[in-house]
Amino acid sequence: MISRERAYSLVEEHLKSKNLVKHVIATEAVMRALAVKLGQDTDSWGIAGLLHDLDYELTKDRFEEHALKTVEMLANEDVSTEIKDAILAHCERKERQSLIEKAIYAADPVTGFIVAAVLIRKGAKLADVDVEFLLNRFKEKSFARGASREQMASCEELGLSLEDFLAISLGAMQNISAELGL
Repeated sequence: MISRERAYSLVEEHLKSKNLVKHVIATEAVMRALAVKLGQDTDSWGIAGLLHDLDYELTKDRFEEHALKTVEMLANEDVSTEIKDAILAHCERKERQSLIEKAIYAADPVTGFIVAAVLIRKGAKLADVDVEFLLNRFKEKSFARGASREQMASCEELGLSLEDFLAISLGAMQNISAELGL
C-alpha cells in the first residue's frame, strides 16, 4: 500500500491551495478517527481521506471529471481498489456500498463545516468549539451552505448519530489543530 509519506508528496505536487491541503489533511484525520471507532484499517481510511481531492484544482471547472482524474493519477501508485472506490464514492461517481465509501461521503463536508464554525467566532480555535455549538449551526440552513447537511447526516449509514459523528470529527480535527492552524 502507498505510504502516507508518498501520498502526502502527491498532495504537495498536485494541490497548491493551502486551504485545500488543510481540507485533505483534516479529512484524513476524520477518516482515521472513524476507522478507529468502526474497527477498520486506519491507514487505508486515512490515505483515502488524504487523496480524495487530489484532482480538485485540475477539475474544479469540470466537476463531472472530479475523482475520475484522481483515480487516473493513482494508476501507477500502490493504491488499493478499496481506496480508489472510496475516492469515487465521495462525490457519487460510484454507489456507496462499503463502510469506507460511506464514511468518506460523510467526512468530506464535515471538515469545512467545522472550520466555518471556528471562523465565525472571532479569534476562536478548534478547542473553543463544542458539539452543541455544531449541532446548533447544523440546523441553520444559511450557515456553511456549501457543507451538505444530507452528506453529513448520512453518517447514520455508519451506525452513528449526527451528534456522535460530529464529536468524532471535531475531536480528530482538534488533535491536529496546530497543523490546521486552528
